[in-house]
Amino acid sequence: MDFTLNEEQKLLKESVDRFVREAYTFDGRQELVASELGFSRDNWKQFAELGWLGLGFAEEHGGLGGSALDSAVLMEAFGRALLVEPYFTTVVLGGKILEATGREALIPSIAEGELLIALAHTEPESGFDLTAVETRAEPSGSGFRLQGRKSFVLHAATADKLIVSARTGDEGVSLFLVDRESEGVYLRAYATVDGLRAADIALEDVHVEEDALLGKRGGALAALEPVIDRAITLLAAEAVGAMGALNEATFDYLKTRRQFGVPMETFKRCSIALWICSWITSYHGPSPTAPRPRSRNSRVLSAPERRPLPKCRSAVPANGSAKKPSSFMARWA
Repeated sequence: MDFTLNEEQKLLKESVDRFVREAYTFDGRQELVASELGFSRDNWKQFAELGWLGLGFAEEHGGLGGSALDSAVLMEAFGRALLVEPYFTTVVLGGKILEATGREALIPSIAEGELLIALAHTEPESGFDLTAVETRAEPSGSGFRLQGRKSFVLHAATADKLIVSARTGDEGVSLFLVDRESEGVYLRAYATVDGLRAADIALEDVHVEEDALLGKRGGALAALEPVIDRAITLLAAEAVGAMGALNEATFDYLKTRRQFGVPMETFKRCSIALWICSWITSYHGPSPTAPRPRSRNSRVLSAPERRPLPKCRSAVPANGSAKKPSSFMARWA
């Protein structure tokens, strides 16, 4: 795949990088993490004004018609600042599920920053299996009654609506749009290790009308699977941003930290390891601030002399027999 950014994507990257650099400092993030809400409503409003909340939605649905790469550019920059706003839950997960299940009418409210969504799908025993859903939705009058438990629902306590998965008899798993403040919805909120907010949810005889059903009965997996696949890709882009920021901080440290009277960036092992990390976390080659790797005679390698990244060779022997847990390790060829 070609990850070369076009002019519009370069402008987007410059815009979000500038916001992260000027308005989202580490100390400022710490203040948001310690606040009651856990994120900034002012930042969320600014995201809407800049068009970031509508970037990934189709134009006919009220969005900007951006591509997956556009969203990846945004998420990578967010990763550099360890953003705490509910962009991932509301836009990447919630909004795309609404779009996939025919609720496009709600997309403009998300794009304008007026509607926050949380996906309540995982359960205490579900692990990573999308089909492991024990929450049930039983027919009741003109709608359904939801009964069950959901775990680790990101930004649930501040969401306006919850997208809840539940089994509807033999038809399979269905999705429902539930008001967070509905009677019978109980939340136990907590902070995650990275400063985000999540909650465990108990659903006790929660009544919803027929129009709360998203898509068809039993159609949850058809809607969830492509959205989750796309979300994993964007989480990877966010991780690349976080790793890139760590690399740059390490590069700066190696330039100023001195050992044996010389900067640590002159140490061969340090420079080679960080050069490799810079390649891994960049679409366009290593960071210009990365220390250049040095050859045995300590001179900086020129462009034609730079070697390709070393290949990773499996530790499984040629006869195919598996080793102990150490067989999962790999060594540089």
